[in-house]
Amino acid sequence: MNTDVVLTIGLVLVVFSVPAFLSALSDGRSKRAASLCIILAGACVAWALATKPGGYTLQQIPEVVIAQIAYLIR
Repeated sequence: MNTDVVLTIGLVLVVFSVPAFLSALSDGRSKRAASLCIILAGACVAWALATKPGGYTLQQIPEVVIAQIAYLIR
C-alpha cells in the first residue's frame, strides 16, 4: 500500500475518532472503540512518516490528502 494512502487513512481516522472519544468521555460511556481508533490512526500516520523516503513536510500533507481524494473520486 502506498504511504500517501496510509497517511490519508490515518488522518481521516483521527478526524473521526477524536470527537467520538470526547463524546464518550462526556457521556460516561466506554472509550474502548475510540481509543482503539486513535491508536490505529497514530500507527498509520507514524508508519507513513517512517517509511516514505525523505518523510513529509507540513506543506506536503494537504497536497497528499487532496491528491488521494481526487484519485479515489476518479
